[in-house]
Formats: sequence, C-alpha cells, structure tokens
Amino acid sequence: MIESLVSRQLVDKGKTLDLENQNLPVESLKALGECEELRGVENLFLSNNRLGDDAMQALGEAKVFSNLQQVYLNHNRIGDLGARALAQSEAFRNVICLMLEANHIGPEGARALAESSHLQKLETLFLDSNPLGPEGAEALARHSRLASLKNLHLDSTGLGDRGARAIAESQNLAGLEKLYLCSNKIGNAGIAAIAKSPHSKSIKVLSIWRNEIRDDGGQALMKSENFGNLERLYMSLNLIERPVRKEFRNSELSARLKTLVMD
Repeated sequence: MIESLVSRQLVDKGKTLDLENQNLPVESLKALGECEELRGVENLFLSNNRLGDDAMQALGEAKVFSNLQQVYLNHNRIGDLGARALAQSEAFRNVICLMLEANHIGPEGARALAESSHLQKLETLFLDSNPLGPEGAEALARHSRLASLKNLHLDSTGLGDRGARAIAESQNLAGLEKLYLCSNKIGNAGIAAIAKSPHSKSIKVLSIWRNEIRDDGGQALMKSENFGNLERLYMSLNLIERPVRKEFRNSELSARLKTLVMD
C-alpha cells in the first residue's frame, strides 16, 4: 500500500513527497523510512494526519530522509515527546523550514527544539496554535541554539506580556527578521519591551494583530529607535484609540514603512 501511495505522491523529480490528509498509521511512517526511492526528498508534507509522538519517533529514525529541507507537520497531534524526537534526529540537520502549527507542543517541546544541535540550518519555525504559554517563549528565548533562525511564528500560543518580553530580551533571537505574535493577549508592557529592545533592530516584519495593546503601547512602537529595518507592520484589532492611530499614521515610522495595517 505505501509503495503505491509513494508512487502517486512523489513529484518534482523525487524532491517532493506530499502525503497530507492521508490518515497515515505509524506503520506507514516506518515503511517510508525504508523506501530507498525517497533519498532525494527535500520537501515533505505530512499535515493533517493525526500523527502523534510515536509517529515522530519513527520519522526521526528514518535514514532515507537525509536531504530534507522543508517539513510540514501542521495540524497533527504532536506533543513534547514528538518535538524532542524531531529535535534529536540527524535527518533534520539540513531542514530550513519546519511547520509545526496546530499541535500539542508545550514548553518542554519548545525547549527541545531550541536546544537541538541538528537544527542549526533552520531559518523558519512555525509554532502557531500550540500551548507554549510564557514558559514556552522563555524556553525558546533562553535556550535557543538556532543560529540561522530568521522567521518565528508564534500566533495564538498564549505568550502574554511575559512571553513577549522574553522574546524581546533574548540575545539568542537577535537575528530575527520576521516575528509573528498575533492573538497572544500582549498588552502595553509586552509591546514596549519589543519596542525598547536593541534586539529588534533586525526585524523587517512584525505582526501583532488581535492583542490588547492600548495607547501607551502604540506610542512606544511609534517612538522606538529600534525599528530602522522594519518594513511591514500589522497591528489591527488592538485597543489603540483613534487619536493615537491618527498620530501613528502621520509618524516618521509610518512614512518609512512599506506596509502598515491598522484599524
């Protein structure tokens, strides 16, 4: 069965294997790991398969996936143990994009990913809609060895001000160029920490939709001296009053931006 599925879904001259929405059992993951024809796979799509930690263990042990560059595992059932299995896998040493949105990864899983010695080439990490909480943000901030990380997606992860502050103050994450923090109940304190942090100087895209930022937070953003490289700012659905929004649109920062999305 797995051979016929692979023959149908292996495309792009053997570089892309698309197995999304296939309801794959763990046994199928183990069988994939023994398919020699998959040694050239660079892009692996396994989204929405109800895959859990045991499946991640099987995937991490698959020797044929030595050329992976992009791995999509969103909308599964991966928890902390599964995240750790991926982090410890040599198969992920060339991965530049890892999609883990909408799983069950908490602080321990975040720490395992951050501490991984096999994810040194990772540039983009999606952890949106996982129960990280502020502890998860602190784990990423304090323990990150992800030297190449440029794009971090943390929408809907329950960070709050404490988590936002941890990200802002992290020297380990000072190379971020795109930071996504929508729907995290971030208020004035959290956004002020980002605005005041010298580590924000590399950020080109900042997305803070649907938080709890009020006038003081808007002022902190507008007056920050650390957004010289910021090109795109998405900040709709916050609690900033109209006069401050008007002032923001007329600010020096607004004039420099390529994109400003605000109510």
